[in-house]
Amino acid sequence: MRFKKNNMKKILMVAVLAIFISSCGGGSTENTMTVTGNVKGLKKGTLYLQHIADTILVTVDSLVVEGDGNFSFTTELESPELFYLYLDKKDNNSINDRITFFGEPGIITINTNWNTFDLNAKIEGSKSNEKLKEYLEVMSKFNTKNLEYARLSMDPKTQSDSVALDSLQDLTDKNVKRGYLYAINFALNNADSYVAPYIAVKEVSDANLKYLDSISNSLSADVANSKYGMELKEHIENRRKDSEQ
Repeated sequence: MRFKKNNMKKILMVAVLAIFISSCGGGSTENTMTVTGNVKGLKKGTLYLQHIADTILVTVDSLVVEGDGNFSFTTELESPELFYLYLDKKDNNSINDRITFFGEPGIITINTNWNTFDLNAKIEGSKSNEKLKEYLEVMSKFNTKNLEYARLSMDPKTQSDSVALDSLQDLTDKNVKRGYLYAINFALNNADSYVAPYIAVKEVSDANLKYLDSISNSLSADVANSKYGMELKEHIENRRKDSEQ
């Protein structure tokens, strides 16, 4: 009998210890996102953690910075999604004041400088953000070409040459098509990433339904049930209804 009582005491002590250790964890869960880092050179300003909720930009949390550029935000996520770190520098200049990153559970570190806030930000700790960065780096090349074609088409010499204008338009159309195909293939090849449905619903939402269907059907279960996964499914359903009217 004593043996059983001693065992019960040990079990109770282990349970109490487990609860204590859990409570010391600051209440973090598997859905907790912590965004921390430093804005070098920032002496005074306000940082805002923001995201889009029902098409509206919403502030999740804010922090007044005075004399120290260190910051930390902690929030619970319903799903990995795009977030913004906005800096009000109190300098009446809205240029370079917002960093875009793909938020997900875990610790995400963002280090940057106050005067080049969104230009040289180093973001670590988010696999989804790394995947988004990979996608955007290639897409920027397509966008640069489109801008170059647009610049050439505005040249007075080109304006007076219908053949040259037609050629530039043809190059632009082909470049746009290649960009679309790259985006679609990137989403299909990364169906286990939360970035895949984001690209489909935010970047190529007007693509042929068969491509959007293919992306949606290829998503892993977790990604399909995420914010952008559900948005993609709803978008496809709405487009299909519109086409039937």
